[in-house]
Amino acid sequence: MTEILKVEGLTKHFGGVTANDGISFDVREGEIIGVIGPNGAGKSTLFDLLTGFQNPSEGTVILDGRDITGLRPDRIARMGVGRTFQKLKPFPDLTLLENVMIGALAHTSHMHEARDHALETIAFVDLLEKRHSFARELSTGQRKRLEMARALATQPRLLLMDEVTGGVDQKTIPGLINLVLALRDKGITILTIEHNMKVMMDVSDRILALQFGKRIAFGKPEKVRNDPHVVDAYLGKADAA
Repeated sequence: MTEILKVEGLTKHFGGVTANDGISFDVREGEIIGVIGPNGAGKSTLFDLLTGFQNPSEGTVILDGRDITGLRPDRIARMGVGRTFQKLKPFPDLTLLENVMIGALAHTSHMHEARDHALETIAFVDLLEKRHSFARELSTGQRKRLEMARALATQPRLLLMDEVTGGVDQKTIPGLINLVLALRDKGITILTIEHNMKVMMDVSDRILALQFGKRIAFGKPEKVRNDPHVVDAYLGKADAA
């Protein structure tokens, strides 16, 4: 399986606080890699470093054999890395179609091409009937799908997803998970942060576990689930448990 992303020694200091501390891992084409860890473990900072929203203090990010460390977010996006955000911030006074067209315009200056691609993407996330609705009118679950559509419109090969199921009701979760699996079937490699451990164990090919900014485990879900460091991070000391 071809390696699409390689992260080596990624570190980020904010003054006296180390948010990421020497994190290394790889992502293979076609995988779903889950990123887990308690609040404050450094998950979102890691995504910021991978997508250019923050510059690392140390370490490198290699995409398809090319060093992209410290490049601007727009350049990284044009190289095929998309991202969704935990805090949903669509343009509220634009329609769903207009929101997604903005992402599509990253690869074309022709409005009709952007519109056609946006419509195709909206249909994929099952929101076509809402295409003329304003973003402010959507439910949380629908805004999650819109967030995916906006990222997909940039035509990513690698998609970083932050809390896909966060903040939605239980009956909405299966549809979102099926959408994630459909993205993989579409040929998109996925790196996802998620607090729902059952979801992570069910959909991930491998899991990266973080605590206090450090990698504490990386591997198959069952291996990570039973790793004493992961048990400690979530439940307290394994021997005490």
